[in-house]
Amino acid sequence: MSDAIKHECGIALIRLLKPLSYYQEKYGTPYYGINKLYLLMEKQHNRGQDGAGIATIKFDVKPGNRYISRYRAMGSTAVADIFEYVQKKFAAVNKAYPKESKDTQWLKDNVSFTGEVLLGHLRYGTHGKNSIESCHPFLRQNNWMTRNLVVAGNFNMTNVDELLQQLYDLGQHPKEQADTVTVLEKIGHFLDDENQELFDQFKKEGYSNIEISAQIGKHLDVAKILTRSAKTWDGGYTIAGILGHGDAFVMRDPAGIRPAFFYQDDEVLVVASERPVIQTAFNIPLEAVQEIKPGHALIAKKDGSISQEMFRQPVEQKSCSFERIYFSRGSDADIYQERKSLGKLLCDQVLKSIDNDIKNTVFSFIPNTAEVSYYGMMEGMSKYVRDYQKNILLNRDEKISDQELDDILSIHARFEKLNVKDAKLRTFITQDADRQDMVQHVYDTTYGIVRDHEDTIVAIDDSIVRGTTLKQSILTILDRLHPKKIVIVSSAPQIRYPDCYGIDMSRMGEFVAFEAAINLLKRKGMSHIIDEVYQKCVASIVKPKDEIENYVKAIYEPFTDEEISAEIARIVRPHDLNAELVVIFQTLDNLHIACPNHRGDWYFSGDYPTPGGNKVVNKAFMNWVEGKNVRAYFSR
Repeated sequence: MSDAIKHECGIALIRLLKPLSYYQEKYGTPYYGINKLYLLMEKQHNRGQDGAGIATIKFDVKPGNRYISRYRAMGSTAVADIFEYVQKKFAAVNKAYPKESKDTQWLKDNVSFTGEVLLGHLRYGTHGKNSIESCHPFLRQNNWMTRNLVVAGNFNMTNVDELLQQLYDLGQHPKEQADTVTVLEKIGHFLDDENQELFDQFKKEGYSNIEISAQIGKHLDVAKILTRSAKTWDGGYTIAGILGHGDAFVMRDPAGIRPAFFYQDDEVLVVASERPVIQTAFNIPLEAVQEIKPGHALIAKKDGSISQEMFRQPVEQKSCSFERIYFSRGSDADIYQERKSLGKLLCDQVLKSIDNDIKNTVFSFIPNTAEVSYYGMMEGMSKYVRDYQKNILLNRDEKISDQELDDILSIHARFEKLNVKDAKLRTFITQDADRQDMVQHVYDTTYGIVRDHEDTIVAIDDSIVRGTTLKQSILTILDRLHPKKIVIVSSAPQIRYPDCYGIDMSRMGEFVAFEAAINLLKRKGMSHIIDEVYQKCVASIVKPKDEIENYVKAIYEPFTDEEISAEIARIVRPHDLNAELVVIFQTLDNLHIACPNHRGDWYFSGDYPTPGGNKVVNKAFMNWVEGKNVRAYFSR
């Protein structure tokens, strides 16, 4: 993606189903769990470069001894920093206690991060704050083991104000307005309730307090706690948690917006935000990995029993299509094919834009995540050439000469790597004019391939958000090759609406498609629509959430996709560009063909999967009209 946008967070959870001694004997290390957690997190590093954190819980620890360990770090090297810290701790123990460190029970009794349940989190902050306190996992601590709670997740709630009010009504006083706090405290409240109910029950039955603690651990109804906690949540979420005595869970929102995959055998239960990382870390086939069902929680009890239980009634599944286009690792078998399909499905539009002139066109891609869709476009163009050649040869009546045959068979699509991404701009350049000149050189190009004023360049990107990198760098550098025409192709449709479920795309003014629609409205004398939409958004504030519509759709309704694309081309065109410029976007219909199981397309269509989404998009539009450069929702 030429316009970098922040991703969403990632999680990894491991529940060891055997004693630590089992892994020592079979794999030669008592640190099997922590080593696998490192792999899962490092392989998901694409999902979090603001910070990271891990937490572990040990089973059956004697009173007075620590059983919860946590460590967090900030920055793009947070994962490496965390595990370097842990490994140094292990190395020091091995050196100081060489004999004891071979005893797994001694390690568990004396060394942190040697527990049976391990939770990792990779953070991409969407709140604007980036401190160690913002890094997951979060702890809610208590002297009662079964009241302790560790939580980490990939989520955003759209109704944090409502959830905070509910906490106030319960008598709580949260320390900040953030969805992470509301989620932690909401689950914690009903965890406390469940503990108290069980305590009262077993007290009546004559158990001692010590006996009651053990009974509570056995009988805690995790699904009930999560059902009560999530009753009013509106958002996209995958949330993982561990209770102090060892129960663990991972819950997924009812629309399946955020991803969650798991694998289970007799040794381990593992959950991650992406499927291929589980395959790689545990060397297992694709079919062995399953998805957590929307509206369900995968629950691992301390006794080793594992189940999926519904905590919210699932709704129409709207799994995030941006996961498939850009955010997830392209090494997933299905995602790889879907991205290729996105490129292939653009071929008809591209051929139309170049008047089917394959001979005088060079096809390329904008590094690096558009590479797979480029392969799909290559396949589509190669098929077009084969069909063209076949049609000429099969439908020709007269005999063909050797020269004519050579000419026909020599037709081919020209695929070249024109764009090369160089190192990021160094921050010591502070003057605006100097910085602008340097930004132009973020991308470089390959010379000597494009024929001056003869060839058209077709360059595919996976999406276009703001268009600033196109204007400031990519188009300028491509124009130095003196093409007749430049066609920029987005394998994603036009991004028109903000996300509010965990991806940092939240301000209307950031979208070049929105800018294009506003320009067209003003140019065509339809500015009154802007005011009408604003008034409807303001009036909707007092409406119940379920009655609110996405009024911002009216901004785009007067125009065809092609009209908006043409205006986008005008916006991103550098003033000194010599080549003709065309911008093409994927269609929604083709997006659904390529990604049939991920129908969540609200950033393109405006069809939000939860009522809170409509509230957020209207608020985002109001913020734009009022000149407020802020997010339309509270977040982590």
